[in-house]
Amino acid sequence: MSNDVLVKQRLKMVGQYSKDHFLPPLLVLFVLLLLWEWLTSATGSTLPSPTRVLSETWELIVNPFYDYGGTDVGMGWQILASLERVAYGFTLAVIVGVSLGVLVGQSTLAMRGLDPIFQVLRTVPPLAWLPLSLAGFQDSQPSALFVIFITAIWPIIINTSVGVRNISEDYRNVARVLNLNGYEYFTKIMLPAAAPYIFSGLRIGVGLSWLAIVAAEMLIGGVGIGFFIWDAWNSSNISEIVLALIYVGIVGFILDRSVAFIGNRITRGTSAS
Repeated sequence: MSNDVLVKQRLKMVGQYSKDHFLPPLLVLFVLLLLWEWLTSATGSTLPSPTRVLSETWELIVNPFYDYGGTDVGMGWQILASLERVAYGFTLAVIVGVSLGVLVGQSTLAMRGLDPIFQVLRTVPPLAWLPLSLAGFQDSQPSALFVIFITAIWPIIINTSVGVRNISEDYRNVARVLNLNGYEYFTKIMLPAAAPYIFSGLRIGVGLSWLAIVAAEMLIGGVGIGFFIWDAWNSSNISEIVLALIYVGIVGFILDRSVAFIGNRITRGTSAS
């Protein structure tokens, strides 16, 4: 088969993929925007229409990285500040969560002792931890990181422990036959086998982290997308709130897809996409 034919076939496949995956959500989005415009176009509507949001927030959209000092910075800086907090808190949750998940998955005694405690603590709403963290740290920044950590850690622990417990007995037998030590078993058997479960927990955890930081920043203040939303509410700038919510959703989607992409590469497509 000639190269021209192969190129044409690949272009056709790319075009078909784009049509199947991008056209339906674009059509739904168009319909939703029309419905939104129609519902908010009536006289006396308290919510802005899409066209009004666009006109009132145009400067924020085209200039997301302005900096006038203090908390008066563009939306880009607000989102980056929130992402920085999420990166620190989520990374710590991954390290501690995977370690505890391996412990609970490997040890029956640890599972019996720790699992009931984890099941109780994971039901506590994220913002309920904020007063305690503020009392303990006496500073807003570590308090926000703690809220992210305590929110993201539970799905990571639970999914990791399930993955470790579900390792095939054949893999364990191979480890015994090869006389692998603890480190070799952990790196060559346990982590690869439990990776799909671990990354499922990471996807849930990173989503919860993003939700938690937006809510926490409304209370702790400073630069961040959550504080931006709260400040816009206090200033009665509903259009800015709508724009911020759109950015929050887009960033959350990107975070989820990024973890899913890494998981698929590491697990060779066996993790959920």
